[in-house]
Order: sequence, then structure tokens, then C-alpha cells
Amino acid sequence: MTDTRTTVVVITHNRRPELLRTLDRLAELPERPEVIVTDNASTDGTASAVARHHPRVRLLRPGRNLGAVGRNLAVRHVRTPYVAFCDDDSWWAPGSLAGAADLLDRYPAVGTVTARILVEPDGTEDPIVEELRDSPVPRPDWLPGPALGSFLAAATVLRTDAFRAAGGFHPRLWLGGEEELLAADLAADGWWLTYADHLTIHHHPSTVRDATLRRAHGIRNTLWFTWLRRPAGPALRRTLHLARTVPRDTASLRAFAEATAALPWVLRERRVLPPEVEARLRSLEPAQRDSTARSYTG
Repeated sequence: MTDTRTTVVVITHNRRPELLRTLDRLAELPERPEVIVTDNASTDGTASAVARHHPRVRLLRPGRNLGAVGRNLAVRHVRTPYVAFCDDDSWWAPGSLAGAADLLDRYPAVGTVTARILVEPDGTEDPIVEELRDSPVPRPDWLPGPALGSFLAAATVLRTDAFRAAGGFHPRLWLGGEEELLAADLAADGWWLTYADHLTIHHHPSTVRDATLRRAHGIRNTLWFTWLRRPAGPALRRTLHLARTVPRDTASLRAFAEATAALPWVLRERRVLPPEVEARLRSLEPAQRDSTARSYTG
């Protein structure tokens, strides 16, 4: 069942055991995809372990931690029409890469396909899956699944050319809700984002993570995206909503401080979305307010 339509891209930083497990699982896939790993300056022997245990994997070593931009670096080397992202603690289920490629082949206006996420070791659905299934974004009749306002990089297959044309992940955002800006720019370019319930990715959350820093970055990046792309009224409403609802702690204070300090850059790069894309984002606002899982638009 070798399938040459999709390349898998993984970024990693100091998670050697998790990455090796992920590469083991990817090597077992019937699609036998090419895999590219960007090692974001790991110091735990990741690069040598990958070279030793997975010599067929293309390993990129930029020499510094690029965050999400490590994916951009990897995509420069992709020669297939589609690129699948996964994190170093997640892996695609057998047949799902081929299934996503089939959808992208069949529906030329679809730019991204996001899969169902099962949390390991128990195999339970991630709470966000319900939100993906019930996405309130208006959809055309032909779209094969729910329309999304954004996507989860660790569970999504994208058109390679669309990713490149949209500019990939913005270097300012690092990691934490970094998908929202790219998703909006893809939609502005005319692409639809969809969810496919019959595709699966497994996620075994790593214990090697700084959840507080990731949350701070997520809040900051949401604020940046909001003022980079949303009209003034919706941007102000979302900013005030975040100010009222985020935890009153140092991480939130740091996020708002960093977002505010970058205001000159934000104003220079501000480009309001087309009305039809803005309408999709407005349809998500009630769901974002009531979300019991992490928001899939930041």
C-alpha cells in the first residue's frame, strides 16, 4: 500500500524517547511515507539516535530552536503534493495518511484535513474532537466534513503548495496556537479547512513540556492574530473577553505584556481578512466562549 503522495514532517526538541517511539510507529505505516525531522537544537542525543535507529529519515539540524518554523524548514525539502504534520509525541494511524490524500485529491478546494485525535495510553478521544465534529462554521454542501476556522498542526494534512503560498508558520509566534494565523491566511487564499472523523492520529502527551510557557504563548499569539487579521470591533471584543477569562497569574500577565510590546510590529503587518473569512470566525465566537476543551482557533 505504499503511497507517495504525502511526506510526514516532525519537529522535536529534547524528547528523544518520544520521538523514537513516533518514528517507530511511522515506519510501520502501510503508506511508507517519507519522514523529515527537524531537530530544534536538542542536547539529549536526539540527532545521533535518529541517525542510528532510523537512517531512512531525513534529519535537519538548523543548530538552534526554531519552534514551529522548524516545520517551514522541513517543508522546503518536501517534494510530495501533501504534507502531514505530527508532533514527536504523536503518530498517524495506518491508512489515515492515504485517506487524507484521497480527500485532497477528490476535493480541489480543500486545503487542510484534520483527523480525529485519540489520547494514549487509553485510546480515549481528545475533548477537542467533539468541538471539531460540531464546528459551527458555515460549510458548502460539497465539503466532505465540518468546516473549521483553524486546525491542529499535530493532526493535519495540508496541500504543500498552499502551505508555501500562505507563508507557513510565522516566526514571531514560536509555539502555542501558532496555527490560527496560518489557517486564516489559507482561508483568505480561498482554501477550505475540514475535519474527517474516519481519520485518526494518536497522541501520547509528553511529560517533557512547559505547560505554563505554552499557555502564555498561546494567549499572546491569540492576541497577535486578533489584531493582525480581525476588524477593529471583533478584535476589541475578543481582547476584552480574553482579559476577563484568562487566569489571573504571571503567565497571563506576561502574555498581555508581550502582545502589547509588539504593537508597532502588529500595526505594520496588519491585514484584515476578507469579509467571508471574517464571517466564519465570527460564527465560532459563541463556541469559543463555551468551550470545555482548548479552543481550536487559538
